[in-house]
Amino acid sequence: MLKPWQKILMDTAEKKGKYSLVSWKLCRDLALEEGIPPREVEIWACRNGICPSRYERSIGTLGLEGQAKLLESSVLLAGCGGLGGLIAELLARAGIGRITLVDGDKFDDNNLNRQLICTEENIGAYKTEATKERIKSINGAVEVRSHSTLISRENATELLNDMDLAIDALDNMSARKALLEACRQKGIPLVHGAIGGFWGQAMLIFPESRAPWELMELEAERGVETETGNPPFTPAFIASIEATEAIKYLAGIEAPLEDMLFCDLKSYDFQRINTST
Repeated sequence: MLKPWQKILMDTAEKKGKYSLVSWKLCRDLALEEGIPPREVEIWACRNGICPSRYERSIGTLGLEGQAKLLESSVLLAGCGGLGGLIAELLARAGIGRITLVDGDKFDDNNLNRQLICTEENIGAYKTEATKERIKSINGAVEVRSHSTLISRENATELLNDMDLAIDALDNMSARKALLEACRQKGIPLVHGAIGGFWGQAMLIFPESRAPWELMELEAERGVETETGNPPFTPAFIASIEATEAIKYLAGIEAPLEDMLFCDLKSYDFQRINTST
C-alpha cells in the first residue's frame, strides 16, 4: 500500500514520454512534511517511473534507474580547489546522494583565477565549508559532510567508510598515494585527475589496477604546475572528465576510462596511455 506522500507523487506526476514528471519542489515539501530526507523521496520517485524535474535533462542519458543509483551513491571528494570545486558542482547537479568533502586548505587570493567556489568575499574561508554551502544551494537533496583536514595515511581509510567511490582532486603525491592505498584496502575505485598549465590527465583506477605514478616511480611531491601554474580552463576540462567517470561508474554505465587520458589543450593532442603493462 502506498504511503500518503507516495500517492501524492503518483497523482501529481504528469506523463511525459517514457516517464512521468513531478516538481522537485513537491518532492522537497513532501520530505519536510514527513520528516524524511529529500533524497529518499527522489529515490522512490525514480524507482517508480517518476522523474523529479531537476533531473529531467539527465534522464535521456542516464535513465531513471541510473538516476536512482546516483542518489543512492556515496562519494569522497579529496580536494576542493581548482579541480574539486568544479567536480563538486557537477556531482551536486547530477544528484549524487552523499558527498564527503576533505580539504585542509583555506582560500587565498591566487585561487580566484580558477577555483569555482572561491570568491572575493570568502578569501580565508575553509574550502570544504564554502563548497558545502555551494552544494546545498544547488541541490538540497544531497547530503554533505565536510572535513577540514588533509588526507593522510592516518585518516584516509576511516574517511572512506561507507563510500562507493573516491575522487582525487589533490595537488600532492603523498596524499594521492595515501588515498589510493586506502581505496585498495576498501576495494573501491579512485577517479584520478591532475593538471599543470595546458596539460591534464585523468583515469579511473580500480583496486587491482596500476596508477600512472607507480609506473614512472615518481618521487616529487608536485608536478609541472609549480612552474606553469594553472589557468582557468585546464581544471574545468579535467574536472569534467573526472565527474563524467564518477557518474558513469555510479550510474552503472559501461566503458570506464581505465587508460590514462593525457590532454594537451595548447595543441589539442589527446593520448590514451595503457598503464596495465
